[in-house]
Amino acid sequence: MTVETSARFSPLGAWQDTLAHLPTGLQTRELPFLTQLTLRLQPGSRAARAVEASLGLTLPGPLRAEMSGEIKALWMGPDEWLLVAPDGRQDALTAQLRSAIGEEFATVTDVSAQRTTLALSGHLVRTVLAHGCAIDLDPRVTPVGSCLTTLLAQAPITLVVRGEAARSVWLLVRSSFAPYLATWLVDACTEYRGS
Repeated sequence: MTVETSARFSPLGAWQDTLAHLPTGLQTRELPFLTQLTLRLQPGSRAARAVEASLGLTLPGPLRAEMSGEIKALWMGPDEWLLVAPDGRQDALTAQLRSAIGEEFATVTDVSAQRTTLALSGHLVRTVLAHGCAIDLDPRVTPVGSCLTTLLAQAPITLVVRGEAARSVWLLVRSSFAPYLATWLVDACTEYRGS
C-alpha cells in the first residue's frame, strides 16, 4: 500500500466560494502554501549583514515589514523576523540563508505549514477589521509597511498594512484558527452587503 504524502490542503480551501462573495468593498483571497521561515539573529550583527546582503534587503525595524521584493521580511520581535516567499522556496531559501550565515550565531526554521495568509483589500477593510481588532488602522498611526502582532476576534494574527489607509492588508493566521477567522469575517460583513 502506498501512502501519498505530498498532498497539501489549504486551511481555507472549503471557504473560497464564501470569501469570494463578501461585499464588493472587501475582496478576500487566501494565499496558501507561502514559504515562511523564522529567522533569529542579533540585529546589526555580522550574521544580519550577511543575510541582508544575500537577500538584497534590509531587515526591518520594530513593527515594520519590508514588502517590496519577492522575499518579504516581517519584524516579529527584537531578534526575530518572518521571511515570506513564494511557494516551494523553503529548501533553497533555507540553504541560501545558512550559507550566508556561515559560522555566525543565528537560526533559520521552516514554519511554512504553521500559518496561512489572507489578503484583504477594498474600502471596507478598516471598517470591518475595527469590529474585532483593537489596532487603530488610521494611516497616521499605522502607515503602509506596519507589521503588528495582535488579536482579531480573539484569534492571534500578524497584520501587515500593504496599501494606503489600510485598504490592502495581509492577515497571517495560524492554520488551526483560519476557519474560525473566515467565519468571523463573513459574520462581520453581514451589515455591509451591497456596499
